[in-house]
Formats: sequence, C-alpha cells, structure tokens
Amino acid sequence: MLYVVATPIGNLGDITLRAIEALKSADVIAAEDTRHSGILLKRLGIKKPFISYHQHNEAARTTELVERLGRGENVALITDAGTPGLSDPGLRLIRECIKRELPFTIIPGPSSILTALLGSGFSTEKFCCRGFLPVKAGQRERQLRETAEREDTTIFFESPYRLTKTLAACIDIMPERQLCVARELTKKFEEFRRGAASELLAHYQAHPPKGEIVLVISGS
Repeated sequence: MLYVVATPIGNLGDITLRAIEALKSADVIAAEDTRHSGILLKRLGIKKPFISYHQHNEAARTTELVERLGRGENVALITDAGTPGLSDPGLRLIRECIKRELPFTIIPGPSSILTALLGSGFSTEKFCCRGFLPVKAGQRERQLRETAEREDTTIFFESPYRLTKTLAACIDIMPERQLCVARELTKKFEEFRRGAASELLAHYQAHPPKGEIVLVISGS
C-alpha cells in the first residue's frame, strides 16, 4: 500500500493521528528531503528506512517504489511540508499506481492553501490556486492581469525575494483590489496582512519579508 501522507506546514504539532499510524506501518519512507523529514520522524519517535524522492530523481525512484509496492511493501510518501503532489513531487507515483492498479490512499492534513484562504477573510465560495507566480516579469504580469479578470479568490505561492516586485505590479494592474499576504503559517511569527497593493508594498519595503509566503487576491 502507498500512503500519501500530508505533513505539517510549520507547527509539528499539526501532524494527524492517521499520518502517524501510516508512518509507523511503512516499510520505507520516501521523503523530498530526508534530513528535513528526519526532524519530524525524530519528534514522533519513528525509526524507518529513508529514501530520497525529489524532482531530480523522481522518475527513477518511482520505478523503484512501484517495484516495492508490487512486492507487497508499505510505502509512505512525504514532502517537506504539506501534501505530496501539490507543487511537490508525488503525482507521478500516484499515476503509476492508478495505471498498474496498485493500492494507495491519501492521508490529508495541514494545507497552506486553505489556511491562507480562511485567514484572508476573502470569499471561500469559489477559489483557485495557481501555484508559484512566474519568475520573469512579463509572464508574472500576464498572469496577474488574468487574475484581475477573475471573480473568484485566487491564491499564489510567492518567494519573499520577489514579493515586493509582485506587489508593485499589482499596483498597476489592480490598484483597488484587496490582497492578503499570509506568511510563516502555523509558525511562531505567523502573519496575515491585508490591504491594497500600495499599502502592502509600503509595509514590506520597510520590513523586508522572510519565510514562506502565500498571496491571496480577492475576486473582482
């Protein structure tokens, strides 16, 4: 059985009971970063064989894990934070299990997408997550212009090093729209800062942001 296990996005106390049971029952744990995940496993008192499973070895590791599953082993797949397959490796392995009719189950847990959405206070009736904004300015602005036309709430992941550039672009594209910068979710310095792009830009120019960031944009 393949267990696709969601792990905490910051606060290690957010691990679920079902996730702990799956990790304990696994014959092997495939992790995006074995050193990072080792901290969580040590906290839980779980000692299991580790193998790395990241974007650079995903194809080869998928073949290996499919063979293990075919032999009847239990495999737990985890990422650094959140759910494997969502902006992280994992979808390839899930598709192989579907193709080969190998059993798997998804163990849900903490989500930066839903945490940021609820914390923003924006509409939850209709929303979409577009992943990371493009690094190149032209592509980033094109995607923001598309977002400006949407009626539903839109969620992006953003780097702290590019946040001010994104906010500056939002001033030109959607100056009146309400935005929320959700930062360091579930951690000690968790922050939800809401306002127009100009207000947020002024703040983060004076206080350079750090940590993981989710940008939530209200609908038109």
